[in-house]
Amino acid sequence: MGNSLQDQLLKAGLVDQHKLKQSRSTQHKQGKQAGKRGPQVDAEARQAAERARVEKAERDRELNRQRQEEAALHAAENEIRQLIHANRVVRDGGDLVYNFTDGATLKRIYVNKEQHTKLVAGRLAVVRQDTFYEVIPAEIVERVRARDASLVLVFNQPTAPPDADDPYADFQVPDDLMW
Repeated sequence: MGNSLQDQLLKAGLVDQHKLKQSRSTQHKQGKQAGKRGPQVDAEARQAAERARVEKAERDRELNRQRQEEAALHAAENEIRQLIHANRVVRDGGDLVYNFTDGATLKRIYVNKEQHTKLVAGRLAVVRQDTFYEVIPAEIVERVRARDASLVLVFNQPTAPPDADDPYADFQVPDDLMW
């Protein structure tokens, strides 16, 4: 039972003494060569593993940075949405049409007489929130504009007084002209 496979094959007569020695020397040489190449292979494997670890760390850092930017963007959008929602002017029962442009399209909202006057005077403004429009006070418009100016669609600024040399100073067109 303690005999190796080589010894058993020798006893059975399947191999001779010369082939047995040749096989042992080949195994011995392979073992020595493996020992010589072992540290080189290990060093190369370590370097490859280190490179892979560094690349993975860089990818992870980039992915975390992108996630943080995305989270900050969503937080800012939510902050604007809450600011508009908390300070919006209720437009129930509006019977006057206020026309304005959103990009290249003409839009309209219904407001009451007081709200229409304030919109024309610049004390109220129209802003876009998601897919609908809200009317908010002028104080809030500046805060919304500081965060995202593209949301403010209508904010009438008071005009400068007319020049003394203007020949049409006596013929001003009213701001609330309905057409």
